[in-house]
Amino acid sequence: MSPPDIQRSLFPVPPPESGLVLVNDRVTVRTQGIFRVVTVDGLTIYHYPLTDRMAEACAMVMLVEAGHADQNDVARAFGCTDRTLRRLQERNTAGGLATLGRPRGRPMGSVSTGKFDRIRDREILRLKAEGESHREVGRVLGISEKAVRKRLRRLGWKPDASQAVLFAEASPPSLKHPATTPEKEEASACREDPLDESFPHGLGSDPLDRSPDRLLAALGLLDDAAPRFAHVPSASRAGVLLAIPFLVKSGVLAVARDVYKSIGPAFYGLRTTLVSLLLFSLLRIKRPEALKEYAPPDLGRILGLDRAPEVKTMRRKLSRLAAVGRAQRFGRELALLRVRERGRMMGFLYIDGHVRVYHGKRGIPKAYVTRMRLALPADTDYWVNDQRGDPLFVVTAEANAHFIRMLPVLLKEVRGLVGENRRVTIVFDRGGWSPDFFRRMIRDGFDVLTYRRGRFPAVPEKRFLLRKAQIDGRQVEYLLDDRRVRLLGGRLRMRQVTRLSEGGHQTAILTSRMDLAAEVVAYRMFERWRQENFFKYLREEFALDALADYQTEPGDPARSVPNPEWREANQALAAALADLANLQKEMGVAALENQERKRPTMRGFKVAHGELGRKIREAEERIVQLRLQRELLDKRVPVAEAMKGQPVIRMAAEKKHLTNILKMVAYQIESDLVETLGPHYARNDQEGRTLIQTALQSAAGIEPVGDELRVILEPLSSPHRSKAVAGLCEILNRTNVCFPGTSSRMRFAVAQGPPEAKKRTN
Repeated sequence: MSPPDIQRSLFPVPPPESGLVLVNDRVTVRTQGIFRVVTVDGLTIYHYPLTDRMAEACAMVMLVEAGHADQNDVARAFGCTDRTLRRLQERNTAGGLATLGRPRGRPMGSVSTGKFDRIRDREILRLKAEGESHREVGRVLGISEKAVRKRLRRLGWKPDASQAVLFAEASPPSLKHPATTPEKEEASACREDPLDESFPHGLGSDPLDRSPDRLLAALGLLDDAAPRFAHVPSASRAGVLLAIPFLVKSGVLAVARDVYKSIGPAFYGLRTTLVSLLLFSLLRIKRPEALKEYAPPDLGRILGLDRAPEVKTMRRKLSRLAAVGRAQRFGRELALLRVRERGRMMGFLYIDGHVRVYHGKRGIPKAYVTRMRLALPADTDYWVNDQRGDPLFVVTAEANAHFIRMLPVLLKEVRGLVGENRRVTIVFDRGGWSPDFFRRMIRDGFDVLTYRRGRFPAVPEKRFLLRKAQIDGRQVEYLLDDRRVRLLGGRLRMRQVTRLSEGGHQTAILTSRMDLAAEVVAYRMFERWRQENFFKYLREEFALDALADYQTEPGDPARSVPNPEWREANQALAAALADLANLQKEMGVAALENQERKRPTMRGFKVAHGELGRKIREAEERIVQLRLQRELLDKRVPVAEAMKGQPVIRMAAEKKHLTNILKMVAYQIESDLVETLGPHYARNDQEGRTLIQTALQSAAGIEPVGDELRVILEPLSSPHRSKAVAGLCEILNRTNVCFPGTSSRMRFAVAQGPPEAKKRTN
């Protein structure tokens, strides 16, 4: 044991006390009840109640000014940003300690109590003069019905609305949506997103200048900016608006509203943030950092805003959503919607793990990366895909738990989604091989479909029969053998379907489904490659392996891990056994080459090779000692013991899980577009996704006309591709979906290209 290890064992570092924050090696901050104590070199220099904001600001400023700690350490310890601390220092320099206190409430004479209130009062009177109800006025202005009554009472409003004439000429542009009339019932009926009804629509009417709405957001009076589209003859990448009907249909906005409620007053609110993230994913803007390569005004035209959110804004929105800690519930609710919509696709569910490699410097657990054939720091996600290969939900494993340990967790989620009475076939790779667990699965109402693992008797080639079938519109044929097998000493009866490949290799498939044809069993098992292709596609097109951040969180210190000391002892024993084998081999060679006329007896042979015999005896004694040492060690120990005082951490899972869900929804939207395109494109199976990507990336004109938002895509590279996308547009038009946050129905078309030049003739 090295001297540092001996020192740590003799003088262990005690864990930090509850409520104690270490600013640096000199300064500590201790919170006890409602009081906070700041000490420097063990001496108390500040003591104040938590409610005294001025005293806390004074303590932070003085720690930095006196040189006891730097800005970053103080800001981290007191839970604020370094920018806030610098602002406090500037106030102290300009006006002394008295300027560090801030009175509660709005300052008198501010914009919120002055100019804006007068504008709002005029708008309230104007709307009441037009005969709108209190509830409608409150909805348009983003205030409660009770607040409308109070404002009217203070203004002395009477039902004859005679006073509204005084404000008519000075009133700002209307905040009101067109009144709901019988002619507009269809437009209002197209609202499918509950997010649309709860946000005020802001001030101003210029879609290219949203500064009034940004003012409302800064004052805390706007939860989300309503989209307002400008007429744009050709907007770059506006073809991505083709995804809006399926984005609304997915229910992601409605579920987000139920789960997250709101992310607070903001110009870019919850709805705008989610729509932006999903459309950016479909545009292959794979990470927030990639937004700096695109002009915000150009992306803003697509969102109905003057500017799209930029890198820091998008990071803050993701962090705010992750701080709520509801990503798991968000994913579960989306999966429930998917099951209700596509229940027929849940008969076969594919389960597999995906390892995401970590390239940072934190000491997080390792996992074996199959595609790299290395064990690297990583975290593992387990995905469940439906019968078509589209993702259903994802679960992040605790410290790269093995597949067989995660299966019970995944099956519990599946049962909660599909119901108690439905029987589902679970398809997975050899990593989940466990006959004991197969019995539990079958008892719990699940069927098993997997590859057989380990050695098994080869099937004579004459037993294989050619099986042909058409499944899911595809013609398949296999050389198959179908038989019944027993596992666990005859206690588990299952079915084995073996395929013979052209090279003579036999692949055994094990299942509990006795009712399916053998070719169907083989087809469903080999369709597991859809999930592998899904992982590859998401890695390349959606940056599935990209880390949302490098934050870590505490891991479970009681988690059982292999004992590193036992592993070292076992390696030492293996090396000693190898040395003994080499020595014995050398002795055997010497005995074979021994000349009997020189050394006719064994005694003489041993005397001649005494040194070699001594080494063999020492090696045998060392092996006995190593075995005894290994027996005294436990094979598995708590991870806290294995880390020897180092912190037990893992990658922060919340933001990563949230981004995984959003990428999953984006992939589902793209898959729905490909499926809808099928009847209009002959090579849809081979080139459907490529054509959809091209259409989403194409330029398009945006024309807001009345209660419609018309998107006219520019012609594609060839007439037959333009014709296929035009057929897709016709199907999307029949959905009568509105752009989220508006009552404008989406209408799509493909512009007519220039007439083709006549072929020249000789």
